[in-house]
Amino acid sequence: MKPIKQTDLLQFKFLSNLRFAPGGKRAAFVVANANLEENDYERRLWLYENGGLRQLTDLGKESGFVWLDENRLIFPAVRSAAEKKRAEAKDLFTAYYCLDLRGGEALPFMTLPFPVMGLRLLDENHFLAVTQADLRHPDFWKLDAEGRTALGKELAEEADYEVFDELPFWSNGRGVTNGRRTLAFLVQREPLELKPLLEVPEDLISQTVLGDEILLAYTAWRDKYPLQGFSLRAVNWKTGAVRELPGHPTLRPHAMQVTGGTVLLMATEGKRHGLNENAWIYTLDPADGTIALLRQEEKNLYNSVGSDCRLGGGRQAVERDEGVYHLATREGNAQVHLLKTDGSDAPVFVRDGAVDGFDVDGDKLLLVGLFDMRPQELYLYDRADGNFTRVSHFNDAALEGKYVAQPEVLHVQSRGWEIEGWVLKPRDFDPAKKYPAVLDVHGGPKTVYGPVFYHEMQVWASLGYFVFFCNPMGSDGRDNVFMDIRGHYGDTDYVNLMDFTDAVLAKYPQIDPARVCETGGSYGGFMTNWIIGHTDRFCCAASQRSIANWLSFYGMSDIGFYFAGDQCDGDIYDNPEKLWALSPLKYVKNAKTPTLFIHSDQDYRCPMAEGIQMYAALRDRGVEARLCLFHGENHELSRSGKPKHRLRRLKEITDWFNRHAGVEGT
Repeated sequence: MKPIKQTDLLQFKFLSNLRFAPGGKRAAFVVANANLEENDYERRLWLYENGGLRQLTDLGKESGFVWLDENRLIFPAVRSAAEKKRAEAKDLFTAYYCLDLRGGEALPFMTLPFPVMGLRLLDENHFLAVTQADLRHPDFWKLDAEGRTALGKELAEEADYEVFDELPFWSNGRGVTNGRRTLAFLVQREPLELKPLLEVPEDLISQTVLGDEILLAYTAWRDKYPLQGFSLRAVNWKTGAVRELPGHPTLRPHAMQVTGGTVLLMATEGKRHGLNENAWIYTLDPADGTIALLRQEEKNLYNSVGSDCRLGGGRQAVERDEGVYHLATREGNAQVHLLKTDGSDAPVFVRDGAVDGFDVDGDKLLLVGLFDMRPQELYLYDRADGNFTRVSHFNDAALEGKYVAQPEVLHVQSRGWEIEGWVLKPRDFDPAKKYPAVLDVHGGPKTVYGPVFYHEMQVWASLGYFVFFCNPMGSDGRDNVFMDIRGHYGDTDYVNLMDFTDAVLAKYPQIDPARVCETGGSYGGFMTNWIIGHTDRFCCAASQRSIANWLSFYGMSDIGFYFAGDQCDGDIYDNPEKLWALSPLKYVKNAKTPTLFIHSDQDYRCPMAEGIQMYAALRDRGVEARLCLFHGENHELSRSGKPKHRLRRLKEITDWFNRHAGVEGT
């Protein structure tokens, strides 16, 4: 069979933002693909109807939509000459067009004087819109064309510098957030009227709608991080009546969902297992704000299965009268669960793979998923008869005639835990031959690897590598106790990884132990840095978007000033030795492994200083090292970076492996 190549990334289609129309007769979703010439991604709306699919739009820039009714949807776009002129002038606005599926071109629907981060239908003439505001310009949405032009000039004059007077001051993927707040507006379309539901410095955390009321969880402070406590406001969008509710002084909300007239609050205080603690489930009385514990949930309520074959998001939860359908990661799989108001929570179906987004209509679940070792496709699950059907074939052509390595599960006992992992065999595997291998470590650490399609792993398997990966302690998919490695980074998790490596080598004697490579990103990058300081068993390593020094991470990362102390069980003031003891940089004097470092200059989660410190230390000590720094990319380089950058990143890593493992080809 033909190999999967690095450039096959350009052939894949990525599905997102799936939504049923009212009535459930059809659904729309977004299909994206890489455009190498533009070094960007194209996005188009597609329709699922009567078991078939058809494309709805073709500008290549349609990434979201809202259903008005069973026949009409609206989506943001820049189409007219006037809109293009405004966009070129950096005017901040969002223009919506309405597409009637019964025929005709998309027509102008409404234009809002700010960039919309999210839009929710209340009725055909009223919407809930979410945007971001600047403390320096709290009334930006009131400006006329002349005022917006003046503001644009003012912002342009200040573009060469930033002033920080808050913490946090930036955020990965969002840039500088100092002085920015997330606000909610009630939008009346005709005549156009905007009513702010929050006022700066208030900052939206979560929102939901119960009947005629919009419930807003928000904070008005920035001096309590990690965020503890929230305020609560109820706004009647029909009458305008506003009620302030007590909120809660210590709970950190993750989400609010409404089912059958009951408001469910997913929240945690983080007192038992720190910042990564899985949320418990509470009921929230919208009449007086009373909060009562419903379920002491110890596992997660979302999808944390990793893959490099996604672009765009999907619904993690769907509200229905019978309960809240939500995604849940269990071991290495992401499933759909149904949470009811009696506190019960159970899977709707169980299947190896990952649901990335979904919607529900009666007994029908329409899913975007990674199943059967394929890139994303659309699937239909019918609860009435239990049938699970793939209804799209977007990625068939990209895989036709090509070798797709199938994961072989391996369970290993390590430090009192059963560690689950998988092994991919190389293309044209011959049990009489010897092969190189790659150990791949996931990020997080509170994420998981699972039996899903991962492009880079398939590339390496096609080149003749064994590829193996597992979920050590600290990973998601199990309970809080397994996830909690605060103060113990590089301890049990490191032993789990080494024990898994030993077990793989024992089970697959075809692997040449002298030609085993290692890589990982984010937490996996931290672990790569840790590994090279604690063993020289790997022929080479590739450390991506890593952490090297918890002390520098504290002051530079967007989450560093609270995450570093939480995860290291110490702080820079009273016991900095705890942070230093868990820093890979401390042990770099022991490193002998040739190591490639991959970083991005706009990565504010694991800033480039982390990789640079490790690179400099290795070079200073005469250890072979290489640093590849990507401009204009952030922490998401491997998953949503520019196509050319993603290809160059993978080439850098693959070439590094090939050279040190003695493999020919690219």
